[in-house]
Amino acid sequence: MHRIALNRSRPNVLFMQKHWDVMRSDDAGDSWHEISGNLPTDFGFVIDVHAHEPDTIYVVPIKSDSEHYVPDGKLRVFRSRTGGNEWEALSKGLPQRDCYVNVLRDAMAIDSLDQCGVYFGTTGGRYTCRPIAETTGRPSFEISRPCCRSRSRP
Repeated sequence: MHRIALNRSRPNVLFMQKHWDVMRSDDAGDSWHEISGNLPTDFGFVIDVHAHEPDTIYVVPIKSDSEHYVPDGKLRVFRSRTGGNEWEALSKGLPQRDCYVNVLRDAMAIDSLDQCGVYFGTTGGRYTCRPIAETTGRPSFEISRPCCRSRSRP
């Protein structure tokens, strides 16, 4: 197990990023089912839940347990608004080429402001992101402070 997250309004619903799966429990961890759905890979370290929308979860997939960087050199946060299985890539403002960084276990946080922010750090820098897609219908992030340094593929 890499990380467990929950929304305080529903403490019995848990989300977990484990070594090779994204999982959900609706009974406080007594049983789990996979919700990796259409993610590019089900390996990763971080998972977190929106402060006001308990079925909205965020992950950053990593290529594999032996290659700790984002798939295809594209830094993308994936969001599910359905509690898992259906995921959309949020990539606007994030490096989409030659970005071979990792996001480690405790390197993601979500605030409780009305326009809930997502914060995460990578091995190449820190990102402060605010979803701006709610009015346009397109998933994207507005980057407040990009610090990612691209590097050659390992």
